[in-house]
Amino acid sequence: MSAAPALSIVIPAYNEAGRLPETLEKIKRYLAEKAWSFELIVVDDGSDDDTAERAERVVGGLGSVIRLGRNRGKGHAVRRGMLAATGARRLMSDADLSTPIEDLPKLMAHLDAGADIAIASRALEDSRIEIHQPSFRENVGRLFNGIVRVFVVSGIRDTQCGFKLFAGDAADLIFAAALLDGFAFDVEALYLAKRAGLSVSEVGVTWRNDAATRVTTLRGIIAFLDVARIVLNRWLGRYRTVTAAKR
Repeated sequence: MSAAPALSIVIPAYNEAGRLPETLEKIKRYLAEKAWSFELIVVDDGSDDDTAERAERVVGGLGSVIRLGRNRGKGHAVRRGMLAATGARRLMSDADLSTPIEDLPKLMAHLDAGADIAIASRALEDSRIEIHQPSFRENVGRLFNGIVRVFVVSGIRDTQCGFKLFAGDAADLIFAAALLDGFAFDVEALYLAKRAGLSVSEVGVTWRNDAATRVTTLRGIIAFLDVARIVLNRWLGRYRTVTAAKR
């Protein structure tokens, strides 16, 4: 039996045949320069194009492509990928690499220092936004994060940046208990982390908006509704008790 890799990179993908192969090649080139053993896990969320086929050609023997029979949502795809991963550390990255893979050592350093989870943030003083979202979307994002801090997870300024690093045991704990399939799964994951007593570090990174983002206005509205679902699930006791083991 081969040893588990040091790092798993989980990438949810829906109709990403155009940009995903380049993203995977960038990640492979970068990690080839490092001493880390790694696996790539792409979760094809019921794409209508040849995302899975193109991903398989690039991933090869370096990991796997999980094909979902129908589109279930980003949260479901990430959950499947995280629970299938075997790495001691597990990075969730968006297919557009809005946060460049070169920023991974910043998150690694926080896990080295004892954090269970390190999340990329666009809202810290040392964050660098090279390409901004349209002002309307930035303002909606601020409103969303404000609501999240009041009702679900306090103390985190940016829950939605798609570049998050988990210790393997933390990922297993959180994603086994997660329920949401949609875009607010990040909020739920961080809520479950806090509930379990896990430590979360927010890390300033470089970020570039991609005009081809999959986050539509409708999905943004649904994300607000998902925050309400998290609150409702909490009130109804739907989240099973999660307790982190002492490390």
